[in-house]
Amino acid sequence: MTNASEDPSEDKQYHLGLYEGEVDGPVLLPGDPGRVDVIADLWDSAEELASHREYRSVVGEYDGEPVTVTSTGIGSPSAAIAVEELARVGAETFLRVGSCGAIQRHVGVGDLVITTGAVRQEGTSDEYVREDYPASAHGEVVTALVAAAERLGHEYHVGVTCSTDSFYTGQSRPGVDGFRAAGSDAQIEALREAGVLNFEMEASAILTLAGLYGLRSGAVCTVYANRVTGEFRTEGQRKAAETASLAAALLGRMDRIKEREGVDRWHAGLSLGDV
Repeated sequence: MTNASEDPSEDKQYHLGLYEGEVDGPVLLPGDPGRVDVIADLWDSAEELASHREYRSVVGEYDGEPVTVTSTGIGSPSAAIAVEELARVGAETFLRVGSCGAIQRHVGVGDLVITTGAVRQEGTSDEYVREDYPASAHGEVVTALVAAAERLGHEYHVGVTCSTDSFYTGQSRPGVDGFRAAGSDAQIEALREAGVLNFEMEASAILTLAGLYGLRSGAVCTVYANRVTGEFRTEGQRKAAETASLAAALLGRMDRIKEREGVDRWHAGLSLGDV
């Protein structure tokens, strides 16, 4: 017996196991399912919705505002699945929360990188749109992330990210037995000269899909490595989690002020006041 429809997105989402109406507020997107607990432990309340493969989803409340977290696994293919299925059940705002490697000397290990746009050095977004379509973060999400980092006192940098499909050769690291991909040294140098701040593996696909679908998105990552100084320390993941959670709450308040003032976009003439 065959199904009435071949569309796996009908009703219960095929990969995420979510139904329409279950998610609430902005959705935080860590890669590691283990980071879901790191994030949800910061919240006032949290309830697990589903867990399937690399995808874990929890809904809750932070600082009086609704928020959801869904892990995406590593890389843009699985992150795109998460965005697709979350959007189909009603999500409208996405904040990538993760770790990254800095490629600029001044970006310290433990600092945050808030992404304004991303170099699309991954293949997933190419299957959606031509390669010169920009992977741009939404201005309101960038604003909320900056405001959150400022309130929390975290050191941060704002700029362009490079998203890759490979943690090793795609980020100009050696492979097995010192294997070097052709042009890898020139590639990382060109990105440095262009002012790109960091490498990671999901942001550009998330930003591209959100742009195509008229949704809001952005990214904040804690720096674990600096490729110039050679430092590597897996510390400070709570900084990105704290910043993204507070940014999600600020976005909820920004949206209510926009509605009250009758405007479609947040701008410098509006104020969050004491909220």
